[in-house]
Amino acid sequence: MATIADLLAEGSIDLSLSAGNKNDTIERMVDLIGASGALVDRDVLIKAVRAREDVGTTGLGDGIAIPHGKCDGVDRPALAFACSDEGVDWGAPDGSLANLVFLIAVPAAAAGNEHLRILASLARNLVKADFRNRLMSASTPQEIRAVLEGISV
Repeated sequence: MATIADLLAEGSIDLSLSAGNKNDTIERMVDLIGASGALVDRDVLIKAVRAREDVGTTGLGDGIAIPHGKCDGVDRPALAFACSDEGVDWGAPDGSLANLVFLIAVPAAAAGNEHLRILASLARNLVKADFRNRLMSASTPQEIRAVLEGISV
């Protein structure tokens, strides 16, 4: 069974995100998806992620945001992860800034609701303070992937 780590290339991890706003962060995260080799069309993916944000924020609170897009901008499921010490205003219901941002990108033709399975797997773990702390304290992409290795999709 695939794990979250299987969808996250080491080059798709930014441990010192400095993008100051949501739109800049979305663009940075899409560029990180590019490192996975899954990116087909940057603009299409950015548009899909922004369209999803227009429906409602993907800022979950507790310093977490999980933007996502299902479109032809990628040719296979992929993740990007960024950690921001200063945080990004994602419009979370609790008013917290997002320090941990995961971008989920899946092809439009993906079977069923694959992006929702990935989202649910991440969310189930991100509600745990210990899990969030392990992500925040990781200092290398390899450590991030190790934290995510046990989470099945």
